Amino acid sequence: MSTYVIIIERSERGSYGAWCPDLPGCVAAADHQDECLQLMREAIEFHLEGMRAHGETIPKPTTVAAKGQQWSTVPGHPCRNGFASG
Repeated sequence: MSTYVIIIERSERGSYGAWCPDLPGCVAAADHQDECLQLMREAIEFHLEGMRAHGETIPKPTTVAAKGQQWSTVPGHPCRNGFASG
C-alpha cells in the first residue's frame, strides 16, 4: 500500500480544495475540511482504479510532507528564518 500526500487549501470564501501532487488531475472540493479530506481519499481510490483499468502504471509517491510545520513572513516571528513546530 502506498501513501500519497494530500494538499488541502482553504479558499477566501471558506471552502476547501484538495489535490495530490503525485496524481495529476486528482482533486476534491467541499465546504468543510473533514469532508474535503474524505472526498479526496475517495478520489484517490477512484483515480487509481481507473489507471489500473486502463493498464496505466501506478506512480510511486515522491512528495514529502513536513507535517505540523509553519513558516512565517512576519519579521521577528519565531519561525521567520526557518521552520517551527505548529
